Amino acid sequence: MIDQKLLEILACPACKSKVSIKNEQILCMNSNCGLKFPIRDGIPVMLIEEAEKPF
Repeated sequence: MIDQKLLEILACPACKSKVSIKNEQILCMNSNCGLKFPIRDGIPVMLIEEAEKPF
């Protein structure tokens, strides 16, 4: 599980928007971006090339 304090300082590397956590993924809150980043072994992988695109 990701610590809430860590989640508050993380930002989407593509658009610099805030992120949230859902279904063991980090989600960009910007509706124009919307990238989904994986969490592996409890560590968020915030690399653009590892992200899922929303469409």
